[in-house]
Amino acid sequence: MLTQEQLTGVYVPIVTPFDSSGAVDLTSFERHVRWLADRGIHGLVVNGTTGESPTVAWEEVEALVKTAKNAVGGKLPVIVGTGTNDTASTVKRTELARQLGADAVLVVVPYYNRPSQEGIAAHFRKAAEVGIPVIAYDNPSRTGVGLTAQTAGAILSRTGVGLTAQTAGAILELDGVIGLKDSSGGIQLLTELSRLNSKPVLCGDDSYAYAMLCCGAKGGILTASNVVPEALVEMHRQFAEGDSNGAKQTFEGLLPLIQLLFKESNPAPVKWILAHRGIIASEALRLPMTTISSKLRQELEAYWSQVGEPVK
Repeated sequence: MLTQEQLTGVYVPIVTPFDSSGAVDLTSFERHVRWLADRGIHGLVVNGTTGESPTVAWEEVEALVKTAKNAVGGKLPVIVGTGTNDTASTVKRTELARQLGADAVLVVVPYYNRPSQEGIAAHFRKAAEVGIPVIAYDNPSRTGVGLTAQTAGAILSRTGVGLTAQTAGAILELDGVIGLKDSSGGIQLLTELSRLNSKPVLCGDDSYAYAMLCCGAKGGILTASNVVPEALVEMHRQFAEGDSNGAKQTFEGLLPLIQLLFKESNPAPVKWILAHRGIIASEALRLPMTTISSKLRQELEAYWSQVGEPVK
């Protein structure tokens, strides 16, 4: 199972390919997993937001996890998204992920029902009690509510240092939460957690990947790593080895692509690129997600032509 110390590097929130009839395309998925593994990534996240988790049934998740684990042969950790807005359902999925041999689970702050901070903390506590490492996931733009710095600090505290007695006492036995995917939309939360010497934080917002490394993040769960894994792995390596200027240059070279990837709803642009590079068979998504506009297609075609990788 994944440990705090191992939670570093570039983790790919892998897309879920579908065929023209809407079924999960395991052949394309396995091809994509192997392609990524050959390019130095540090781990995979199956059934995350980029994997269209709201529209993927658990039986399909099981097939995806088994395929991913077989493809990487134990050489890379496989993290499974199990979070829902129902704690009982989240616990059940987390138990099933453990049975599948997942190395950790990704549990999002409960969405739509907008729980209190106490309810969010209790949600993570219940997931952590299952006995598989939990990575908390904060994404308020999608969930409608986010972690406060105080709650995040308590959940991710190594020692309780820097927390009020009330907060430290209210959130107990969360050793099973090993880190955080931070998609809060800035560096403020990370800055506060770094001050508290928290458990590892991974950037969940591609546009902040370099800035968050500078503020103490250990790596990222980055959408763009689906299509440019080598460049993001190189950026992480450069930064880890003290070459912050080199890492900054690498990241800045990726910014035009990152901006295009999020010009329309994720993961539609990523799927278009993967399909037109021949890595997956189809750019199909499940409703209510739809494929990208003709205007963005033209922009992506121009981008790949410019960087020397012509669209197939």
